[in-house]
Amino acid sequence: MHSYLLPLIAVLIGIVIAIFIKKQNTSYTKLLLSFSGAFLLALTLFDLLPEVYHHIDAKHTGLYIMCGILLQIILEFFSKGAEHGHVHIHKDDTAFPWLLFVSLCIHSFLEGFPIHHHNNMVYGILIHKIPIAILITAFLLKSSYSKMQVVSFLIIFTAMTPLGTFISNHSSFMATYVQVINAIAIGIFLHISTTILFESSEGHKFNLSKLVAIVLGIAIAYIL
Repeated sequence: MHSYLLPLIAVLIGIVIAIFIKKQNTSYTKLLLSFSGAFLLALTLFDLLPEVYHHIDAKHTGLYIMCGILLQIILEFFSKGAEHGHVHIHKDDTAFPWLLFVSLCIHSFLEGFPIHHHNNMVYGILIHKIPIAILITAFLLKSSYSKMQVVSFLIIFTAMTPLGTFISNHSSFMATYVQVINAIAIGIFLHISTTILFESSEGHKFNLSKLVAIVLGIAIAYIL
């Protein structure tokens, strides 16, 4: 049950934090983003990657992972990098951001699949979603969209990861391709987490607090 609840709780935590701090860029959010990137990357390498290579031919696995990376690049063309902390919404724009919405939903939906076979991955998704939910909610609250649009956006976005997990658990058709989808998810996770870590350097300047956050993320993922 926690596989369904934790991603929901993560987004709710992010929404509550965004409502109270009312800022999208704080030092704490950036540190949490750095920690989440390292944690997600480490869990992917420690848990998910070896399992997928065990079930699928190595060259095919590499191909699917590259497909996941390419898919995430395409999604970011429409989301402008919201999956790793870049949310660009014009305050005076009243048109609903369909491209951002759809790309984020696809991304979140695919995140739910690896949770089925890898319980530790749910913690990676949990930590990843909190800072992203903070940033998305903060921007939506400052936008000119109606309250109904903002609420609908957040509800559907919140439901997509548990929906992916539910389908991977109960669909016999998806069960046949679950390892392929997991390999694609690995590509997505690799792209997102490495982008977060590269961007966290802020012009390649040494930042001790972010280094500590990254090391902690890796260490905790290894211990799990």
